[in-house]
Amino acid sequence: MEPSRDIARLIEIMAALRDPETGCPWDVKQDFASIKPYTIEEAYEVADAIERNDFDDLCDELGDLLLQVVFHARMAEEQGLFSFGDVVHAITAKMVRRHPHVFARNAADTPEAVKIQWDEIKRQEKAERAERRAKAGITEDFKAGHLGGVQRSFPALTEALKLQEHAAHVGFDWSEPEPILNKFEEEIGELRQALQSGDKAAIADELGDLIFAAVNLGRHTKTDPEQALRGTNTKFRRRFNHIEKSLEQSGETLDAATLERMEALWQDAKAIERKLG
Repeated sequence: MEPSRDIARLIEIMAALRDPETGCPWDVKQDFASIKPYTIEEAYEVADAIERNDFDDLCDELGDLLLQVVFHARMAEEQGLFSFGDVVHAITAKMVRRHPHVFARNAADTPEAVKIQWDEIKRQEKAERAERRAKAGITEDFKAGHLGGVQRSFPALTEALKLQEHAAHVGFDWSEPEPILNKFEEEIGELRQALQSGDKAAIADELGDLIFAAVNLGRHTKTDPEQALRGTNTKFRRRFNHIEKSLEQSGETLDAATLERMEALWQDAKAIERKLG
């Protein structure tokens, strides 16, 4: 089977991989739950390629992500649920429905008008989805109410940000960043108490509150918490790499180095960064 630019060939390849008799044993045994982590991982790898401005890698990673869509669609088709064609139909119908100012040429000709129209269309879709779920006997409490549109499947930082944005739409929000800093101090105090108690559940609860407050501060300062943390992760990698290389150059190892030695090299890395601006 040869490579192709036609999506139909990718669908054929996946069908061949999933063939119970002649397919790949690993692919055949997978199900939605086992593939889900790979789907999330591939989405993050797409984001990583974008952040690195590596467009050859981005092309490759987008292919990996597309494979995940085809994989899920193939498993669904095997169970008589839906096919890849149904996935394409659903998204094209949604895009046409949500952009009447483009495809129906209505009066929404400003970004503000488009936003109002988009929110109304999503509200209608949410009501229709709720009706379908009710008929199917599906009852999920977290789908109800004003926050029901925020998916629990989001990464926790993203879910926190979207929950706060939804709450802010109805006025449940701080007016400025300063009170959030006060909230920080309050949460840190409660976390200290939890640490002193040794109650692991309480520690986790208070740590979660502190992180939630940090997300809120990021939102109010127009700083994406996910991107801010990614930046810190990159900085940590760079500084730790400096520690590792410095130890190696002096004939030392990470395992044998003391915390004080590594902290000194960490400060060296920070000083180098300051000089470089």
